[in-house]
Amino acid sequence: MTTEQMEDKVRETLHSVALDRVRAPGDLAEQVVRRRSRRRFSQAAGAAVAVAALSAGVVFGLGGGGAAEQDRPVRPAVSPQGWKPWHSDVPGVSERGCLADGSSLYCGGSDFDAAKFDANTGERLWTVEVNREGDGPDHPFAARDGVVFAYRNHTARNEPGGDYMGGTDLMALDAGTGDVRWSVRMPQDDRGDQAAMLINGAIWANTPSLRTMSALDPLTGEEKWRHTWDKGIVCQRAVLSGVPHLACTPDTEKAHDTDVFRLDPVTGSAEKVTTVPGRQALIGTSGDRMVLGGLKADADRDLRVTTVSGSGKQSSHTYRTEGQVANRNVVGDLLISVSWKGEASVASLSTGKTLWTAPVGVSMPDEETLTGIAPPAVSEERGIVYFFSPTGDLSGLDLRTGERVWRAHVDMGRTKFRLADSPQVLLYEDVLVARNGTTMVSLLPRTGD
Repeated sequence: MTTEQMEDKVRETLHSVALDRVRAPGDLAEQVVRRRSRRRFSQAAGAAVAVAALSAGVVFGLGGGGAAEQDRPVRPAVSPQGWKPWHSDVPGVSERGCLADGSSLYCGGSDFDAAKFDANTGERLWTVEVNREGDGPDHPFAARDGVVFAYRNHTARNEPGGDYMGGTDLMALDAGTGDVRWSVRMPQDDRGDQAAMLINGAIWANTPSLRTMSALDPLTGEEKWRHTWDKGIVCQRAVLSGVPHLACTPDTEKAHDTDVFRLDPVTGSAEKVTTVPGRQALIGTSGDRMVLGGLKADADRDLRVTTVSGSGKQSSHTYRTEGQVANRNVVGDLLISVSWKGEASVASLSTGKTLWTAPVGVSMPDEETLTGIAPPAVSEERGIVYFFSPTGDLSGLDLRTGERVWRAHVDMGRTKFRLADSPQVLLYEDVLVARNGTTMVSLLPRTGD
C-alpha cells in the first residue's frame, strides 16, 4: 500500500466519528496525516488515542443528552409526505459521501464537488463540477440558511512544467441553485472535520494561515474576526453548542498538559476555561461537552476519557479496550460501536457502564478489505439504532435493549472499491438512505414486518 493510500485509509477510518447531519469536529485523521509538526503531536497523542479508541470492544458514550426513555416502545415508521422508495446509481456524483439536510441530500463524487438530490424522489437537482481531480475524501459538510458549504481544488490548471499546484478552497453554494456565492483559499489541503465548522453566526475555518481560525460571514465570506495561536503550539478545534473552542498543547516530543480555550463567537476573544492533565486528543463532542482522550502511562490498554463542558467542568472515566471496532457513532450520552466480530454495544459516558451488547444483525465485511461498515445511525424519535454493511445488509436494534426490531437487504450493485469511499446510512425523518460507492437506496424501515 502506498503512503497516499494509507493516508486515505486513515482519514476514512477516523472520520467515522460523525452524527447524522452533524459533523463531529474532532478530526483525528488530519492530525495523523498533517504537516510534520502536527504529525509529531498526533504520533505522540492523537494517533495513540485513535488506536486505543478504535480497538475498544466495549467503549464509551459521548455526552450531552440521554438515552431513549426506558419505557418508550419502538413506534411504527411514517413516510414523509411526497416520499417514495428510490434508487440511484450515477458514477461520479455520490461516492465521496453525502450530507442529509431535511428533504435534501448534498453529495460529492469524482465528477462533482457537490450535487443536490431531492430526498423524497432521488431526483438530481443541480451539480457543481470538480476542478481537476475529484478523488478526495470530502463532500459537502454543512448547510444553513440556504447555503451549503463544501471544498474544491483551488485551481484546475497545471503549473509551468506540468506539475499541479495543490490547494483547497472553502466554497459556499446557493442551496437552491448550486451557484457559488463565495470561496476562500485554505492554507493547505486539509479537508477534514476540523478544517471548517459552523458556529453561531458564522463558519469557522482554518484560514488564512495554518495557525489561524477565522470566523467568516456565511452569506458573503467576509472575515468577521480571526484568532491565531503561538508558534510551537498545536490546537485542536471543537464547537460546543455553537461556541468555538480550542484544545492546545506545546508541539514537543515531551508530553505537556492540554489547555482548553473558549472563543467568543462574536468577537473571537479567547478565554482559558480549564487545563486537562497530560497530552490529550480530541475524540468528539456532544452538545456542550468536549471529549478528550489519553492513554494511561502505566497501562497501554486503558483509555482515560475526560469530558470538558463549555464552563470548564471536567469528568473522567477509564475504559478497558477489548477487541477491534469496525465503526462507531456518538448520540447524546451514548457511544454505539460495532466490532469486526459483529457485536454491537452501547455504553454511557456519564457512568462508564455498558448498557447492552448484542449481535449487530448484518454480515460483516472481511477485516482485511479495510472498508468496515457505515457509522451507526440513530432515530431518537423511534428509539432505533441502524446498521448498514457494504454488502447491502441493514438492521435496526432497539436503542434501549439491543433487541433486533428490523432487518432488510438492498442491492448495492458491484461498486468498485476505492480507499476514499466509505458506506453511509443517513436519516430523513423516518426514512433511511443507504449509500455505498455510487449507489444510493432510499427505503422506509417498517418494524414488525
